[in-house]
Amino acid sequence: MQSQILPSRAALVDRIALQFEYGQNLIVLLGTSGLGKSYMLETFITDKYNDFNKAFVQVTGKMTDTQLMSQLLEQSFNAPLVDHNLSLSENYYQLLQQQTCGPCLWVLDGGRHLSEEILIELESLAKMSPSTLYIMVASQSKLFFNDVVEIYLEPLSLRESKQLMSWYFTALPYDEDPVFQTFLSEARGNPSLLLAWQPTEHVADFTVKDKVSWRLHLLTLLLIIMFLIIGLLYKSNMTQWWQQYHQQEQPELLTLAIPVSEVSNRLMPPNEAPIPQILPDVINETKLKEHQNDVPAIMQSLKKTSVETERLATNIKIAEEPPKPQVKNEQSDVEKNWYLQQPTHHIVIQLLAVTQQQISIEFMTKYELEGEAYTYQTKRNNKIWWVVTFGNFASLEDAKLAMKTLPSDILKNKPFYKKISKIKQEIALVDQ
Repeated sequence: MQSQILPSRAALVDRIALQFEYGQNLIVLLGTSGLGKSYMLETFITDKYNDFNKAFVQVTGKMTDTQLMSQLLEQSFNAPLVDHNLSLSENYYQLLQQQTCGPCLWVLDGGRHLSEEILIELESLAKMSPSTLYIMVASQSKLFFNDVVEIYLEPLSLRESKQLMSWYFTALPYDEDPVFQTFLSEARGNPSLLLAWQPTEHVADFTVKDKVSWRLHLLTLLLIIMFLIIGLLYKSNMTQWWQQYHQQEQPELLTLAIPVSEVSNRLMPPNEAPIPQILPDVINETKLKEHQNDVPAIMQSLKKTSVETERLATNIKIAEEPPKPQVKNEQSDVEKNWYLQQPTHHIVIQLLAVTQQQISIEFMTKYELEGEAYTYQTKRNNKIWWVVTFGNFASLEDAKLAMKTLPSDILKNKPFYKKISKIKQEIALVDQ
């Protein structure tokens, strides 16, 4: 028997052998391309009727009837002399008279390439052969036989599809993986399509896009700095103009002293001095002097305002700069140990798998997953991947309930469930 055969296919092999034993000497196996008809024929001729003379022929479109007749007779008889001028049945009967070959089993793959003459000869031999002759033909469509048993090869079930893939692929995705489920449903139980699975091409990748471009932030910051510089220059020019203006008026203010008449009145004896009268000019002079004495205080106030304005501009510049997330260059030992300490039967929800660590950090920050989600590193196709998972559940039912609480934006990326045992195997790939 061949190394591996599915239970449904093994049962079909036994069913075909039982039909031969019930007296059906000609059986046609029908099925579409890719269902494994050739594998069935090889299994049947290898496992059944070990004491028969067996002949297996792969019929092609370029094979002639003479070539087919020669291969069948040469595999059934010992060094036969085939007359190409005779038909298949005539050569068969003539060789039976010359030597005893015993019971025979003929298996023909590619029945759609058989001519009508060969089909008639095969049906005639199956009915009229003096010795036991079993004939089995595989074809994609019905053949022009009058009396024949037709057996249809059905597609594989979902369970047998997974079993077949497990024989050829060492690490299959989790059963809840949406990409894997879609592939199984689209394959429709066809073995050739199932074995065309490419694990490296079925990875969901997610990219977080910036809502506001960094160029807009930079342009806004430059405009603010420009307006602040213009304001500071304007204030500085106003201060210089104010100082120059008062320096020009200061000599005139010094000449506005007490009139000569007032000085002479004050130099007179007290008995003769009249009561001094306060003139409007003196009042104006006093006001100007008071205003002159306040100039240093005004300059100091302007300087303080300029310093505070520069400090405010610096704070605005710092506030406008977008925060730069800290990127970890290596896998965190804390998160790695967290996965390694969890029971192997526990389940988590995989949210994201990317080749850039910055994207995973922005993803967790955007959806505020700190404390509920963890990240681990693994290696696929000689590349480092960052995988983000959510939660820690003891059963699949708990994980399904938690899946419903995730934001709709995350659910659009079709997260799926993964066992801790699988994650531990993926973490170990990084150290290899």
